[in-house]
Amino acid sequence: MTITASPSASSTTRLVVALPWGLRSPAVARRVAARWLETAECARTADAVLVVSELVTNAVRHTRGPCLLTLTEDGESLDIAVTDHSEEMPDVHRPLGGDQRGGFGLEIMRHLGDSVRVAPRLGGKTVHVALRVHTPAHDRRRPP
Repeated sequence: MTITASPSASSTTRLVVALPWGLRSPAVARRVAARWLETAECARTADAVLVVSELVTNAVRHTRGPCLLTLTEDGESLDIAVTDHSEEMPDVHRPLGGDQRGGFGLEIMRHLGDSVRVAPRLGGKTVHVALRVHTPAHDRRRPP
């Protein structure tokens, strides 16, 4: 696991965590995200941690490689992104059918997130979930 955090002098802060493929990765992602969001005094930490958990769980469940978790906040919004090595695109806008198995993570992300989008890339994709937040700690980092 590799963690990179951007300098706090910027108006946007970012946390980047490289996670190995494995069943422990969602738990590690939850703990790291919760600590970072609590430090930022994010008003929606619980929602954000749940989205992180679902995104990383999907990456572990549907791929066989490592993933990259990126949290980016600017005081008003939080972008939660997970990049994986599968080019298979989830249909993030299709509601579940009555007898369909799985897909509950996407329902959670659609319910909690203000937007859900998938960005394809060569050799994989990045799934983004945006949440409106207010982070008082972010306000303190801004120069007067």
